[in-house]
Amino acid sequence: MSWTNIRAMLGRVEASTRPVDPQTRAALDERWAALPVGVRTPSQTLGRHAVGCEGTHGVFPKCNLTCSPCYHSADANKVRIDGEHTLREVAAQMRHLAARRGPRAHAQLIGGEVSLLAPEVHAAALTIMREHGREPMSFTHGDFDYEYLQSVVVGEDGRPRFGRVSYAVHFDKLMRGRRGIPRPRSEAELHPYRQRFAEMFARLKSEHGVSSYLAHNMTVTPDNIDEVAEVVENVVAMGGYSMVSFQPAAFVGDARRWSGGYREVDIDMVWDRIEVAMQQQISHHSMQFGDPRCNRTALGFMVGGRWHPFIDVTHSAEVDARDQFFRHLGGVNFGGTPPPLLVLKVLRVLIGIPRGVLVAVRWARSVVRRCGGVRELSVAFARRRVRPMTFVVHRFMDAENVSPAWAMMQSGETASDPVLLETQERLAACTYSMAHPETGELVPACVQHSVLDPGENQELRKLLPLLVSGSEPTGCCG
Repeated sequence: MSWTNIRAMLGRVEASTRPVDPQTRAALDERWAALPVGVRTPSQTLGRHAVGCEGTHGVFPKCNLTCSPCYHSADANKVRIDGEHTLREVAAQMRHLAARRGPRAHAQLIGGEVSLLAPEVHAAALTIMREHGREPMSFTHGDFDYEYLQSVVVGEDGRPRFGRVSYAVHFDKLMRGRRGIPRPRSEAELHPYRQRFAEMFARLKSEHGVSSYLAHNMTVTPDNIDEVAEVVENVVAMGGYSMVSFQPAAFVGDARRWSGGYREVDIDMVWDRIEVAMQQQISHHSMQFGDPRCNRTALGFMVGGRWHPFIDVTHSAEVDARDQFFRHLGGVNFGGTPPPLLVLKVLRVLIGIPRGVLVAVRWARSVVRRCGGVRELSVAFARRRVRPMTFVVHRFMDAENVSPAWAMMQSGETASDPVLLETQERLAACTYSMAHPETGELVPACVQHSVLDPGENQELRKLLPLLVSGSEPTGCCG
């Protein structure tokens, strides 16, 4: 082998084991610079380890439930499902996201109801997202059967297409049209349906070896705020869910499906009820995602019936571990890197910071002590009573505020009105972006739903009109 070939090989090894991809580093730096100064805190994740989450739009706007409230625009259900359109648009949006935000991120396959896609189209969309370095999560109301799930995940040859799948499922009594319970009167009536959904994925694991990550979502209004604690208690006890997420209702979407005093529910009210359900404080101060007025997140795990955070801000060793992680390992792709390669990446970091091992040991020792010691934690592991659990509250913004605030941001104007200024700050720190390859933009999700969806769905009505009786279908899934 010539010296030129050796140098080329060493160059490839160096590039492949580089802890942070240069494109990721550039995207992180850009994200941090764009954040309002007030959210650049030691606990801030955006721009230090993550670029944020992503979602699709306009790829299948139709839904088959009628919910009150509903975030869809009035024209969403007047657009037919068309597989060719879905796959073409997913591919274009993922290419744009990969180019702008780096080779790795989490992205939701979202729009209308994902289970209205033919299984092969659903699977193909997830494959496209993975090919662009995205970890996909399908967003659904969960009203489908195991046979549909199996058809998405398992190919005609009987072999799994994916080793792991992620689903965000939305359950609440404000949803209308679910099979078996079209008009639920209480959240408790939905518990069997929540359980059934989780059991489908347990069966998928048992029969095909495919693991899953399930996030439970729920819209909160004055009608069900007092049932939040019961939902948390039951969903956590089911064992199949790794996240419980709540969204206080905002005035977005089809105005015909809104009534009542939705402004009465705020992020603190919901969080208080999570703590009531868990009978303990659920700390959200160790990790921040964007603006705390938008997002509150508690990353942790269950040991038996008690929740523990990954980082407890009252323990200095754990705070030090978080700070050192952001400083030296921020941006490392832990989830999408093969284990042997990940080990090499981490070793390259540790070579430059010998005390990193000591920091990690101190963090682990502190966490183990909080969980009752080595023996108790070992017994819990052996009995499979240790599992991840994240609590989240997302507070969206009213369209009447987002529209003028975004228009001012587009023209470079800072609002003087306190409400619009807060809206601008929250939009600038948004953790959830959607791609517009036709304009080169990335827009916050609240802008997509409040400002862009209505016009987008009007155009989609022309492109993909609903079929009339007797007409011939068009597209692969017409």
